[in-house]
Amino acid sequence: MNFFMSNRHSVSKPFFIALLGVLFLLTISSFLAFKNQATDPVFTVVLDAGHGGKDPGNRGNGYYEKKIALNIALKIGEKLKKVPGVKVVYTRTKDHFVPLNTRASIANKAKADLFVSIHCDAHNSNAYGAGTFVLGLHENNRNFRIAQKENSVIFLEKDYEQKYDGFDPNNPESVISLVLMQEEYLDQSIEAAAVIQESFVKNLNRKDRTVKQAGFLVLRNTYMPSVLVETGFLTNKREGAYLNSSKGQRDIATAITKAILNYKNRLHQTISTDDTKITPQPEQILSKSEYPSEILFKIQIAASTKKVETKPYNFKGLNHVAVEKKGVLYRYYYGTTDSYEKAKKLHKEAVEKGYSKSFVKAFKNGKEIKLSQALNSD
Repeated sequence: MNFFMSNRHSVSKPFFIALLGVLFLLTISSFLAFKNQATDPVFTVVLDAGHGGKDPGNRGNGYYEKKIALNIALKIGEKLKKVPGVKVVYTRTKDHFVPLNTRASIANKAKADLFVSIHCDAHNSNAYGAGTFVLGLHENNRNFRIAQKENSVIFLEKDYEQKYDGFDPNNPESVISLVLMQEEYLDQSIEAAAVIQESFVKNLNRKDRTVKQAGFLVLRNTYMPSVLVETGFLTNKREGAYLNSSKGQRDIATAITKAILNYKNRLHQTISTDDTKITPQPEQILSKSEYPSEILFKIQIAASTKKVETKPYNFKGLNHVAVEKKGVLYRYYYGTTDSYEKAKKLHKEAVEKGYSKSFVKAFKNGKEIKLSQALNSD
């Protein structure tokens, strides 16, 4: 204040005008930055450190998979928390046991956009390299063995037969029931896994073990794109030492963090998730009089915890896409008909557009029923 008072004659009027202009621009810029940060959709990532507590994971070369997985998950979280618009949720932050279905429940409750489960692999050979997995039918015995190893943790849980509907980690046929649960998110899961795998190869020059599918129980009940990462082999002397080191864990965490942010950016470039812009289109609303039959068929093409505007450009050019909410999920359907023959044609069109995992659903008086029940109905 004294400076301005003592120098009021020496400071020109244009200077004060320019100063006020700068202050005004700074205020406006700060307001807009705050506004944008407040309205941008939050991207929620659930980081799942595999094993824990009474479940040590694999003990290749004397290391503890549970400790390494937790350290990597926490380091990823630390990095992601610094990014505006990203929310991090952990399934565990300490060395304690978390049942597999509880991990999925945590992710679903958080309405996560991505679920990433961190693990370390083991093998009786000198195998090495990082690999990423999504839920699916195992293409070979090796993939089944990996899933079997990770799924066997359920034997440590009380009443696991009831909790997991009789699932048997040692029975390959049990995997089929898992696949249908996550099929709706398969495309996005594969994309997320591919981005993580690409980051391992590009940023760390790791051996590319590619993206694979296998029946991981921890991925079964998650209602979002989900990936399981095998960061490397503890049974490999050199790689095990690397994964157990601070540098190795820091490197892995950085590579996965970059991949998650890359996936987030790709997702937001192709799909609008701004709920305020979503308005039902005329073709989405079907009056009861249009379909007098009590049984209707619809083609489910996608499902998500986020609303997506039902415009053709969001669904590979498909028109007449409708959205319905059930629980935490928004399900997207292409077409509605009371004819199963027409439904099969609609399904074929969806497949030709790229929705190879789409399927026909049946409804009676607005409630979902089994397709076989609808076809056998008089």
